[in-house]
This record gives sequence, structure tokens and C-alpha cells, in this order.
Amino acid sequence: MLKQFVVLGNHLAGTIPADIGDRFPNMEVLTFSANQFRGAIPPSVSNISTLRKLELAGNSFSKHVPPTLGRSQGLEKLFLGDNKLQANDREGWEFIASLANCSQLQLLSLGNNSFTGKLPNSITNLSTTLQYLHLGNMMISGFIPSNIGNLFGLKVLAITNTFVSGMIPDSIGRLENLVELGLYNNSLSGLVPSSLGNLTHLNKLLAYYGNLEGPIPASLGNLKNMFILDLSTNRLNGSIPSEILKLPTLSYYLDLSYNSLSGPLPTEVGTLANLNQLILSGNKLSGNIPNSIQNCKLLERLLLDHNSFEGSIPQSLANLKGLALLNLTMNKLSGRIPDALSSIHGLEQLYLAHNNLSGLIPSSLQNLTSLSMLDLSFNNLQGEVPKGGVFANATYMSIYGNDELCGGAPQFHLAPCFMTLLEKKKRKLSKSLMVALTLISVLVFLVLVVVLTQLIHKKLKKRQGNQLIPTIGEQYERVSYHALSNGTHEFSEDKLLGQGSYGTVYKCTLHDHDTTVAVKVFNTQQFGSNRSFVDECEALRRARHRCLIKIITCCSSINHQGKEFKALVFEFMPNGSLNGWLHPEPRMPTIRNTLSLEQRLDIAVDIIDALDYLHNRCQPPIVHCDLKPSNILLAEDMSARVGDFGISRILPESASKALQNSNSTTGIRGSIGYIAPEYGEGSSVTTHGDVYSLGILLLEIFTGRSPTDVMFRGPLDLHEFSKNALPERIWDIADKTMWLHTDANDSVIRSRIDNCLVSFISLGISCSKRQPKERTLIHDAAIEMQAIRDSYFKFARSLAVEHQGVAPSLQ
Repeated sequence: MLKQFVVLGNHLAGTIPADIGDRFPNMEVLTFSANQFRGAIPPSVSNISTLRKLELAGNSFSKHVPPTLGRSQGLEKLFLGDNKLQANDREGWEFIASLANCSQLQLLSLGNNSFTGKLPNSITNLSTTLQYLHLGNMMISGFIPSNIGNLFGLKVLAITNTFVSGMIPDSIGRLENLVELGLYNNSLSGLVPSSLGNLTHLNKLLAYYGNLEGPIPASLGNLKNMFILDLSTNRLNGSIPSEILKLPTLSYYLDLSYNSLSGPLPTEVGTLANLNQLILSGNKLSGNIPNSIQNCKLLERLLLDHNSFEGSIPQSLANLKGLALLNLTMNKLSGRIPDALSSIHGLEQLYLAHNNLSGLIPSSLQNLTSLSMLDLSFNNLQGEVPKGGVFANATYMSIYGNDELCGGAPQFHLAPCFMTLLEKKKRKLSKSLMVALTLISVLVFLVLVVVLTQLIHKKLKKRQGNQLIPTIGEQYERVSYHALSNGTHEFSEDKLLGQGSYGTVYKCTLHDHDTTVAVKVFNTQQFGSNRSFVDECEALRRARHRCLIKIITCCSSINHQGKEFKALVFEFMPNGSLNGWLHPEPRMPTIRNTLSLEQRLDIAVDIIDALDYLHNRCQPPIVHCDLKPSNILLAEDMSARVGDFGISRILPESASKALQNSNSTTGIRGSIGYIAPEYGEGSSVTTHGDVYSLGILLLEIFTGRSPTDVMFRGPLDLHEFSKNALPERIWDIADKTMWLHTDANDSVIRSRIDNCLVSFISLGISCSKRQPKERTLIHDAAIEMQAIRDSYFKFARSLAVEHQGVAPSLQ
């Protein structure tokens, strides 16, 4: 008498015989998992009264689950995940009610199916023997039933990657046997219930990417068996409860990033002696980084970036010998970089950008052989840049925005440390010789002043009005007209990269340096081009950021015809402009000439980061005035650089950050389709104008439609077109070329992409509102965009893990 039939993990296909339940009425274990079976689950399965275990996961079963499945009252384990089974609000969920007859049911796995509609309340009528319930990766909606606490036998509850909304029921605190709770990637809102503190056996609580708000309950400090706690990317506020920092078993990671948590980081953080990862990015934390953090001896990743921490970097961080990643970017830290950091021998990535750090770069950092990424940009560092270790490769480190640095590897284009050399020579010279040299130097200086004054006077005579001579050449070695002409084959058409209002861009090879660059040659005969050259020089002299195009040098000379010649030399971007990727020519999109969703998210983050820097962290602030796809350039790794500052405006340093106005702002500034409406009404240039252009650009990135498309006539523009599609018709307006890279037919992936697109398009709409003061602030947009990108990437990683066979664990 056949009692077990197991064909797990083969390549079997076809359908299950309709009469299988009648042929084998005494079957106890029936396993068809991980094959290629299709069709409906035969209703006759319900006739097997002795059935204890039914495994059908990992096939292509479709249609409805038999509504009488509960007639197999001895059923203990039911695996239906990873199929194409269907249900909706009209029919298909009846099997849940029938399973209430299975008094011995221990496991129910329904994830990764095509179930839709509201989660039925009848699920709370299942047996109290149920220990595992998995409802993840489906397009179900509705609320978590208020009496979910009836299932007090549960050890694992996973409602993840769904459209379930509403509050987490307070009754969830009655699930006192719960070990793992997954409520991530949903639309849950409201407060985190304090009753969660009753779940004293809980070791995993994952509730990231939602709309949870309010404070983190101090009662979570009762969870003495907690191993992982992740409440990231919600709307939580208030301070971090010291109680959760005293959990002795919290060892894998604590992630509270991208909320609105405020106040200091409690000194109790030092009690997390076994913690591997502490992630608090993107909050409003302030005060000093507590020295007690040195007691977290097993920390491997410490992310405190995008907060408001002050004071100096604690020397005690050097005691974290296992630290591999330290990110303190975008805070208000000051003082020197502790030399002691070089004693963390396993440190691989160190990010200290956008702070107020000063003093010398510790030369001992070059001895860290494990250090592969280093970002010290936009601080007040000074002195000589080391040349060894990670400092030898500009690809893996950044020191932009530190005007008093010198020396270093040649690719940094820093001035040599002349003062250092002079000081060494001074020690060897006698006092009398020094006096003589000083007198000679003064005489030479006076002669040079006279000569330079005459040259400048002659140069100014040739110009209409007085113009500032660009100071960009003071920082970089100038290049000759001859070198640029040779490198572009005399500016031939086959070297042409693009053309703008004031000039033409060519691909150029500087043979002396064996380097490929981009050269922007200004049309000096066109009115306004000289002003544009000066403006762009001045803007790029002041602004340095990883997401801004990097200027190498400039040329102001005479061409072979004796006419004035002006050019700027930039780093070459091998992947061209964003415009070419959004609107490929010829119009035959392929995977090689289009952008994936992931690439678009990364590009958007880069653009907004650059704009946030220009408006808020560059002194004085700079308004770009011409943000559009053709001015966004893509590097070899597809990271974005904002370029073309030809019509940018530097704002007065005294202006408020909200309403910074230019001294010279007459005329409409920008390109048709991207110009802020208020500019057409005569308003002055402000940062709000850039935010409008950004909003239109974001909408173009994800719809693939230009704001100047012929379809936009009358009152219909790209903003209204996108707004009218939210949220139900979001797939109708999304750029179809994205799906060349992603399987958008998979219900799980589709539901998460849907959330991502709605969030992204909503951000673009809020940035491009007609009234300037109603637009999202650029700093808020930067935080929101990074959260959208990170949450989608986190989902993609978790999905990849599940596909590798890690399920049924929560992560």
C-alpha cells in the first residue's frame, strides 16, 4: 500500500492525474515540489483523508486551490509557494476557510503566487497548532486581521512584499511563541505596537520599507533573544530608546536608517558588544559620537552618515579592530582625522566626506593595505596628500573640495607643495644668503608685476567692458591651442561629441599625456559666449563633487587664423549623455542601448546629490539653470555627472537658502521644457528653478518621454501626464525599454516595481509643481530618492537570496 510518493527536485513536467486522490486514498506524503508541473491542483486530492504532508511548491500550478482541501483533516504541512495559483475578492480564497478543519496543521506556505484581493479574515480561524505562516511576495491587499493573535502557536509569521496596509494589530503581542516576524515591503502605517515587547522569544524583527510612524517603543527592550532588528525606511521619529541598545543577543545587525529619529546616540550603544553592523544613516541624530562605541568590539560596518553629528571623530574608534566599513559622510564633524584609524587593519572603506574636518591627512592611512575606498572630499583638510596605498589611485578615493591640499599623485592635479620644499632649503641656507635671495626675489616680483600689468591692460582693451580673467588656470596646467587642434584632428567632424548654445564639444587625445578628454570650444563670435566661458570657469573653480563633471584645464589663446580661441577641457565620459540612453538612435531599443530600472535609480541619486551639493553645501551656492538629459554625462561605470555650467549663476553668500537670488538674472534661463514657469514671468533665478528642472528630468528618466514631445500640447504637459497616471496607470506611462532588463511579468517583482515607480514619479511631480514654494526641498528630495533606491535594491537582494533557496527564513 503506497503511503509516500516523493519526486522532489527533478525536471518532471505535465499535469497531475485528476483521479490521484481516488487511486491512492491512503497516501500520507505527496511531494511534487521543484519540478515543472502545470495545470490545476486536482480536487480529488481532498479525498485523501490520511494525507499529512502535501508539497507542490516550485512548479507552475495555476487556477484556484481546491476549496475542499480541508477535508484532509489530518494535514500537517501544506507547501503551495512559488506557483501561479490564483485568488481574488470574488473567488479562490475558500480553501483558507476549509483549512480550519485541519486541527493538526503546522505549516502553511502560500508565497510567490498570483493571489490578489484582500487577505481573508478566516485565516485567523486556522488551528492553534500552526507554527509557520508565509504570505510573502503576492499582490494581496487589505489589513492584517485584528485577531491575528488567535494563532498563538505561530513561531514564524511572514507577510512581506505585499500591498497589505493599515496598522499592525495590537493583538500581535499575543503570539508569544513567535521567533521570526517579517512585515517588510508592505504599506503598513501607524504606530509600532508596544505589545511587540511581549514576544520574548523573538530573534528576528524585520519591518523595513513601510509607513510606520511615531516613536520606537521602549518595550522592544524586553526582547532579550533579539538577533536582528530592522525598522529602516519608515517614518519613525523621536529618540532611539536606550532599552533596545541593551539587548545582549543583538548581534547580526541593527538597522534604523532613513527615518526621522533625532537626539543623541545614547551612550548605551556601547553595550552592544556582539553587534556586527550598526546602520543609522539618514536620520536627524545629533551631538557627539559617544566614546562608548569602542566597546562594540565585533562591529564590521558602522554607518552614521546623513545625520547631524558634531564634534570630533572619536579616537576610540581605533579600538574597533574588525571594522571593515566606516561611513560618517554628511555630518557636522570637525577637528582632525584621528591618526589612530590607521590601526584598524581590516578597514576596507572609509567615508568622511562633507564634514568640517581640518588639519593634515594622516600619512599612516597609506599603510592600510586593506583600504580600497576612501572619500575625504569637501572638508577643510590641508597640507600634503600621501602618495602610497589607496592614495596612489584616484579611481578609488576622492579629496575634492579641500582647497588647501597639495602634492599627491599626478592624477589629482594638485599644486606641488612648494612651501614644504622651501622650508627644507631654508634650513641649509645661511642668514646672509637668505637676505640676498629675499632682495632678489622682491626685485624679480616687482618686474613681473609691471610686465603682467601691461599685458593685462592690452588684453582688456580688446574686450567690451571689463571681464574677470578665469582663475581656473591657477589650479591646473594650461593646455595650448596647438595640442587641442592636433588631438581633435583640427576639430574635425568625426571627433564631434555634441553642440550647445555657446560652443561645440569634441573628443580629444592629448598625446603628451596619452589621455582622452572632452574639449568644449566656445564660439567667440556669438554674443554671450565670453560671459558663458567666464561663468563656467568660475562655477567649476568653486564646485567639486563626485557627481559633477571634472574640469582638467582650460585654454585661452589665438587660433591659426589669428582669432580669439577659448576652450575648457573636461574628463571624457565614454557613455555619452543621458539623452542618448533615454532616446536611442536609431529607435530600435536593445539591452545594450537602454537603461535598466536599477541604473535609472542610481543615475537619479547621483543627479540629486550633485544638485543638493550645489545648493546647500557649496559656498556661495550655485544654481545650474540648465538641468536636462543632454547635460547629464555617464562615466564608464554608468555613474552620472552633471555638466555644462555655461549659464549657471553664483548666488550671493548672504542670500537665504530658500530664496537665493542672483545679482544678474535678466532673461529666461534654461531650455524649453525644463524652464521653471516663474522664469517666464520675469522672476529672479533661485534654487527653486533647478528643483523644477530636476522634477521634469526625473519624470523623463522613468517615462522615457521628453517634455517637448509632440503629444504635449495645450494644458497637457509631462507633469500633468504623469500626475494623471498615479497610481493605477503607472505601468501605462513607464518607459517600456526598462523591461528589456527585468522580468516585469513576475507578480512579485511587478508589485515591488510598482511601489518603486509610484514613489519615484510622485517625487518628480512634487519637485515640478508650478508654485516654487510648493516644491520639495532639494535636501529632502536627496534623502527620499536614496531611500527609494536603497529599498528597491534591498528587495532585489532579498529576492535573489530567496531564489537561491534560503526560504523559508525571513531574510
